Order: sequence, then C-alpha cells, then structure tokens
Amino acid sequence: MSTRLVSAGSTTVGGTAALLRFALRRDRIRLPVWIAAGTFMVVTQSVGSQALYDSADDLAAYQASVGSNAATIALGGPPVGLDTVAGAVAFDISATVMLIAALMAMFTVARHTRADEEAGRTELIRSARVGRHAPLLAAVLLSSAACVAIALTIGAATTASGLPALGSFVLGASVGACGLVFTGVAAVAVQATGHTRSVYGLVGGLFAVAFVLRAVGDIQRSWVVWTSPIGWAQATHPFTDDSMLPLVLCVFVAATLVAAGFLLLDRRDLGSGLLQPRPGRPAAPRTLLSPLGLAVRLHRGALLAWTVGLGLLGLVYGALAESVETLIGENDQALMIFGNPDVDQLVDAYLATTFAVTALLASAYAVSAVLRVRAEESGSRAEPVLATATSRAAWLGSHVAVALLGSALAMAASGITTGLVRAAQTGEASAFGRMLAAATAYVPAIWVVAGVAVVLVGLVPRQAQALAWTAVGVLLLITMFAESFDWPQWVGDLSPIAWTPTRPLEEWTAGPLVGLLAAAAGLTALGFAGFRRRDLITG
Repeated sequence: MSTRLVSAGSTTVGGTAALLRFALRRDRIRLPVWIAAGTFMVVTQSVGSQALYDSADDLAAYQASVGSNAATIALGGPPVGLDTVAGAVAFDISATVMLIAALMAMFTVARHTRADEEAGRTELIRSARVGRHAPLLAAVLLSSAACVAIALTIGAATTASGLPALGSFVLGASVGACGLVFTGVAAVAVQATGHTRSVYGLVGGLFAVAFVLRAVGDIQRSWVVWTSPIGWAQATHPFTDDSMLPLVLCVFVAATLVAAGFLLLDRRDLGSGLLQPRPGRPAAPRTLLSPLGLAVRLHRGALLAWTVGLGLLGLVYGALAESVETLIGENDQALMIFGNPDVDQLVDAYLATTFAVTALLASAYAVSAVLRVRAEESGSRAEPVLATATSRAAWLGSHVAVALLGSALAMAASGITTGLVRAAQTGEASAFGRMLAAATAYVPAIWVVAGVAVVLVGLVPRQAQALAWTAVGVLLLITMFAESFDWPQWVGDLSPIAWTPTRPLEEWTAGPLVGLLAAAAGLTALGFAGFRRRDLITG
C-alpha cells in the first residue's frame, strides 16, 4: 500500500486513485447491497402496481383517493401522473428510494473520511505522500459512482419490469441526483463535526428538513418545494414530463457543496471539526461511576432522537386515522395490504399496520444501540473501563439494557402520541390505553432482533455490523412483502413481528409474547457467553 501511495506524488490530491481502489474494495459488498435494495423496492412496486391497477376504474379510484389528500402528498410527493400505472409507481416509491440514496451517500462519505480520522487510519495514510484532499476526493468519487450506479440499475430494472424506458431512467436519475446532493451535504458535514455519529445526525436532520419543506411545498403547490433537494429531484416528474432541468440543478448544487467541503477541509486540523465541543465538567457526576450510567450517557443523544422521532411518527399516523376510511376504503391495493377488513375494522387494521412499521424502526434503533458495543471495543474505549473492577458482563449488560429499555421507550412514545390523537378524535378515553397496548405489544419482537445483534457481537464481532444490518433488511422485506407477494408461510414466520398479535385489530394472547421473550432471553444469554470467552477488539 505505502509503495503505491508514495509514487502518487505530493499534490493535494496525490494518492486519490490508490485510495479510491482501496475504498472500492472495502465497500465491495456494502454498495451493491444498497443499490440492490433501492432497485428491488422500485421493481417490487412496479410489478405490484401493474398487477393491481389493471383497469381504468382502479386507476381512477386510486387517483381520487390519494391525489387530493394532503397526508399522502406529504409522504409521497407531487400528485402528478396518477392517471397511469407508471405515474402511480413514481408517486408511491420515489421518496423512499431517495432516502435510500441519501443514506448510502452519507454512510459512504463518512466511512471513508470522518470514521477513518477517528480511528487514526487517515493520519497513518497521510504520513505517506498523500495529498490533504485525497481522502475526501476518493470518498466523494466513490459515493458519486454509487449514485450513478443506482440510477442506471433502477432505470434498467424498471424498464425490464414493463414501464416506459424514458420515464424509468428519469426516475433512476432523480434518485441518483438526490444522492449526489447528499454526497455534497455529507462532504460539508464531515468538516463541521468531529465525530461520525454527529455527521449522521446532522445529515439525517437536514434530510428531514428537506423532506418537510418538500411536503409543505407540494401540499400548498408553492415555491417552497424549490427550497428542498428532494423537491428538485421529484420535479423531474418521471413518466409524465420527464424534465431534465431539475437534474442539472441537483448536480450544480452537489458540485458546489463538494467544493465547499474542500475549502472547509483546509480550515481545520486533522481529526477535529470546525465546530468544537464545549469543555466538560471538571469532575464527573456520580451517574458516571457505574457502567449503566456511562452507557446511558453514551446513548442518550441517539435515544432521545429516536424516541422523539417515533413519537412524532405516531402523531402523524394518529392524525391520518380519521380520514383512513375515505383514503383506503375505495383503494383495492390498500385493502389487500390491510387484509380486506370490514369497514368497521378499517381504522384498526390501518393502525395495526402502522405499529408494525414503527416496530421495524424501533428494531433498527435497538440494533444500532447494541452495535455501539462493538464501536466502543474497536475504538479501544472498552479496555480502560474493563481495566477497572467492571466485569465484561456488567459492561456489555449496560449497553444491552439501554438498547432493550430504549426501544421499549420509543415504542411507548409512539403509542402515547397515537393514543392521545385517537382519544381526541373519538372522544373515548379508552382509545389511549388501546393504542399504548398495541404499540408496546411489539416490544418482545424487537428484543428478539436485539438479541440477534448481541449474538453477533459476542460470537462474530468482525462481521457483526454487516450481518446485523442485513438481518434488519431481511426483516423489513419479510414483514412488508411476504404476504402481499404470496411468499411461503415459513418465510413470513421468520419475522418475529409476524408472531405478535396485530393489535388493536386482534386480541392480545400471551403465548406468542412469552415465546418471543424466551427467544430474546436465549439469544442474549448466548451472546453474553460468547463475549466472555473471546478476545477484545480482534474477537
């Protein structure tokens, strides 16, 4: 490695080609998974929509139910082209796939810049004749190439699924263009903050702001939509206008942000960010004298963000429940998703589905919290703690406890906000308790997912992160698509969420929940046993 880097020269971008090759090797599995996930979602939506909207009457009913509904416009995008199956596909899936592209860009840029600086790898590489700008340039080039790849694969696969070729590639290009913008956002964010998690929080928060601005602009049909990069990408109107000008705007802004990232890079020291953390207290509070207190301190930012986020999501779901009969009652696709319930059961079926989706998000939080154990370990921050009287079981247990109780708290927050809205809508105080019980019923299933992450950290720490997030992705696919695509029953049963009674539609039963708790306990115990017997850091 050093020979190649030395021969690259000593300019500010010297060594970029070698770093790009190394980055490609490191992400040879990650990036194809991101690209395949986005493409799969679009193709799945395309195939499903073509099968369900097989008549003009079905399309007319769909257009009437979602085209003028503020809630669906806020979640999907501009209500353009809903009189065609292809337009309905773009409306239903584009915002979700743009989120995937933005996350792919954020993780790629941060992984090869800020994360490497935190781990000390950048300092080692820069000791050779590698230019100051080379790591950032390599990361930006890799992320940009991934955005182009996801654009092309979505275009080709969607065309193969039976939709018009031009619109398919415009849809893919809009997704890739959104990813390019957030490549630039991430390039700036890694200069502003000193920690990888702070980069994730900043970029994620900016995506949320962009999503809200886009939603407000589309609902009001106003200029506000042009303040959001998501709004620019969706303004291409695939399968309808197929406009290319918004793509030019996305590329221009992305290039400007990347240039700003390079300028900011020259104004900070290696390993630090432009925004310096404030000094800590001269003496640690008593809460940090225990492993659990330290774990709560380390997790509190992420836990607060997830809890508030799922609480707000519950608020939105609860607000939509009042109009769900109008929104879904005449939509065959939606009725099939919710199991073709009677009209009286429609709202309960909708709420049961929303809590299942919320449980998927809470599972992602639980996995990320458990994986913090591996981050502390590989960052050599676990050894000083374990050098004290703190046992391995106590240290691991503190992080696992936060993951388990934190995910339960996040689900409870969703149930509380949904319950408050439903109680206000119906005038029945009992609705609050029903919603809270429906949300927390998924906690044992979430703990099973967390238990899988504990097993991976305990037994295969080097592959824990990749395998744990793969498990979350598989859980998402099974939960969302197993029934609607008529997958075998045993496939659906692989999801612990499928074993949970879908309240408030179904009655509570103790058997499945006790079984899930037992499975979670067994998995967690296996993970603890493996962690006690393996080496630190190396595994």
